[in-house]
Amino acid sequence: MNPIVGSDGLKGRKRAHRSVQPAGRIHNFGAGPAVLPLEVVEEVAAALPNLDESGFGLLETSHRSPTFQGIINSVVERIRRVLSVPDDYEVLFLQGGASTQFYMTALNLLGKGGKADFLVTGGWSQKALKEASGVGDAFAVWDDSENGFKSVPQDGDYTIREDASYIHYTSNNTLYGTQFHHLPDSGGKPRVVDASSDICGVPIDISAHDIIYAGAQKNLGPSGVTLVILSPWALTQAKQGIPTMLDYHTHVSKGSMFNTPNTFGIYVLGRVFAWIERNGGLDGAIERNRAKAALLYGELDRSDFWRPHAHGGSRSVMNVTWRLADEDLEGVFLAAATAAGFGGLKGHQSIGGIRASMYNGCPIESVVALVGFMRDFESQHG
Repeated sequence: MNPIVGSDGLKGRKRAHRSVQPAGRIHNFGAGPAVLPLEVVEEVAAALPNLDESGFGLLETSHRSPTFQGIINSVVERIRRVLSVPDDYEVLFLQGGASTQFYMTALNLLGKGGKADFLVTGGWSQKALKEASGVGDAFAVWDDSENGFKSVPQDGDYTIREDASYIHYTSNNTLYGTQFHHLPDSGGKPRVVDASSDICGVPIDISAHDIIYAGAQKNLGPSGVTLVILSPWALTQAKQGIPTMLDYHTHVSKGSMFNTPNTFGIYVLGRVFAWIERNGGLDGAIERNRAKAALLYGELDRSDFWRPHAHGGSRSVMNVTWRLADEDLEGVFLAAATAAGFGGLKGHQSIGGIRASMYNGCPIESVVALVGFMRDFESQHG
């Protein structure tokens, strides 16, 4: 058991909320770019002036150099091990974030008149649907927008069109704090998933998907790198005439180095995967994330002072969203939290409220401190 955590998840109601953080660092609950493991930050800092004794600084190393080729090879190998990527799948590091993948996936998978079905569970899946609609017949077979995006669908809640080429879903919804805790039924069609905000933090069966894409800046590393994993089927679908930079074959053929990649971001991503391997691999990350979520949801459910947004079966372990019963107190709460050393808790501008993002790099000590702060705040304002 963590030494600062008691049977109820807290050692006591009163605590020094800053005490577990190194001097000058806050408890960072930002939605992204998100907090990184401190030891990874320190590793990266040490590599800045001289990367792997090459004489070149981390930010100054050519992507064509043997040093960087060794790094990118190592990162791909780690990803394959940690995520159990099938041998015949391709691993790419691209740019443009998930926002580019909204369009790029459709462009590569849909020919003229092609169809794709979408599960719309939040703002990001809405954007993915819109972008795919510019390529082919993209259709929402399930959409929870009228209910305020409080849940994800269960199998049987939707029907996939017989002539759809694939189904697309967003595994975790950062804005609303909902998440799939099962592999959604695809009606036998290939699956495409935007796993930006929960990859390597929850169970995922890579082999059950044909495209997995994820912006790195939440669970995997800094902004500017997008991890894309492709099945052999996905690579057979690209049609002639796709712009060079948007054709997956371009990047597969050049090992993610058709143009200059984000060398810094790829290096840091590799250090994060190494940290995950040292700390129990994917299973260890899953266990830590579930423990953090259980602590915070336990506090939210303990009192009607707080009002969680997501329905129970759809609650995200990555992004917890809630309101105060007295919404006029939310500004007071956020100001007090900032003063106490907590950052990134303000909900997305489109929905307001409070949001705590607890990605892989967020230590459980920060969640314990937050829950303690919440109890103190409730005792003063409840």
